[in-house]
Order: sequence, then C-alpha cells, then structure tokens
Amino acid sequence: MAATVAPQRSTGRLMRALEHRALPVFTVLAIGYLLVPIIVMFVFSFNRVDQSLGDGKFNYQWHAFSLEAWLNPLGWPGLGNALYASLWIAVMATIGSTILGTLIGLALTRYAFRGRGMINSLIFLPMATPELVMGSSLGILFVATALPPLRGAVPTLFPFGISTILIAHVMFNISYVVVTVKARLAGFDRRLEEAAMDLGANEWTTFWRVTFPLIFPGIMAAALLAFSLSIDDFIITSFVSGTQNTFPIWVYGIIRNALPPQINVIGSIIFLVAVLLVASSTLRTGRPPR
Repeated sequence: MAATVAPQRSTGRLMRALEHRALPVFTVLAIGYLLVPIIVMFVFSFNRVDQSLGDGKFNYQWHAFSLEAWLNPLGWPGLGNALYASLWIAVMATIGSTILGTLIGLALTRYAFRGRGMINSLIFLPMATPELVMGSSLGILFVATALPPLRGAVPTLFPFGISTILIAHVMFNISYVVVTVKARLAGFDRRLEEAAMDLGANEWTTFWRVTFPLIFPGIMAAALLAFSLSIDDFIITSFVSGTQNTFPIWVYGIIRNALPPQINVIGSIIFLVAVLLVASSTLRTGRPPR
C-alpha cells in the first residue's frame, strides 16, 4: 500500500511543479515570438547596403555592420516628408480622439440618458468593422460630400489629404479611447469626489484635483494606443489620403523598388520611443503618492 502511495505523491508534486512553471514559460515564449520581427528590424537597421554588393538597394541579406543609416535616418527621397505627415496626423488624431473619447467615456459611465445602451453598442462597431470596409465607406462619404457648384474644381468638401486622413483617424480611434477610459472608470470610487465637494470644492475643482489625476493612467494608456494605431494605419489611410503620403503608404510604395535600411531605423526609433513612454507611464502609475 505504501509503495503505491509514494509514486502517486511524486506524480502529484511533478504535476504541481509543471502547472506552476507552465504559465511563465509560455509567457516568455509568446513574448519572444512577438519580438522576433522587431529584433530582425533592429539588427538590419545596422546593415550596410551598397550597389556593388549584388543586392542593390535591397536590405534582405546581411553584408556588414554600419552606422550609416542611423547617422542619416532621413537620407532617402520623400522619407522625411512622409514621416513628418504621419507624426503630425498621429499627434493631432491622438489629441482629438483622446479628448472626445474621454468625455464620451465619462458620459456613458456616469450619466443615465435615453439611447445610452445603443451608444454603448455602437462604440464597438468601428473596432469590429474590417478596415477595408471602413476605408472604402469613408472614401465614398468624402466623395459624396462634394459641393455641387464646385464639383469640377474642388472634388470634395474635405479635399483628400491631411484633413480627410485626420478625420478618419480620429473616428476609428475614439472607440479605443472610450473602451480604455471606461475600464479605468469602472473601479473609480465616487466617494472621493463626494468628500472633495463636502470640503468645499466645486465640480470643476473636483474634476481637476481628484477625478483627473486618478483616471490619468487610463487616459494616458488610451492616448498611447491611439497614437500607435494612427501612425501605423495603412488600409484606411490609403482610401482617404489622395496624393498625400504617410510613412506606411510611402513604405508600401518604395518597397517595390528598394528596401532602404532607413525604414528599419525609423521603425526602431518609433518602437524604442513607445517602449520608453509605456515604461515611464507604468513607473508613474506604480509610484506611491506623496
């Protein structure tokens, strides 16, 4: 009997040990799998590409270590203008969608009004709609807003370019901001606001001194998500950009004829900046209040 119990106990300990270590091991493997393309991009940003090496302008094979691309990250025709347009659109879309999404999230969480349930459902539609469908629909919408007297000279009320891209990015980013801010507000203790008002603070002071600092991590997370979605978007932007180049559209066009290492440099810089912003936000959130 004792001989039978001993193997069962050892088997149970082995299973518990595997269960305890399985999740960390799986997490490390999943993160490593996701980081492989980023590591390849970062490594090939230091690759020396020369016409005389047989690969021409393409950055597909490793030749030699070089800092040339990092010392001249915008050294390719059209790259600087496309990157500037993407950054400007991403910043403006982040500001607009974060402000509107935060206000909508506050309204949906704190106030009861007619149509609230329907709006809660509609918020998820841009997230669930395929980008191909959304991009083509927005393109048709901008064409349909043409002013009849000016149809020959001005094709749309919003000429295709920076303005239409910005409108489209704000539109699909609002949903992500609303969902993120609502998740932060779900655990918010309203008694803190009531205590502030009992001590003499008005609604405006209570919001800026109590509510906003407590929900700021959620707003910051929503803004970072909106920025990353905006600067990375290609499908929707391609339908509403007209002749305006953004960084993803420029990469799609240039990659047919060349793959300059500057693309990897810009991608690496954007990734490193995003990591630093997320790390600083995480440290600020975890810092104990003074």
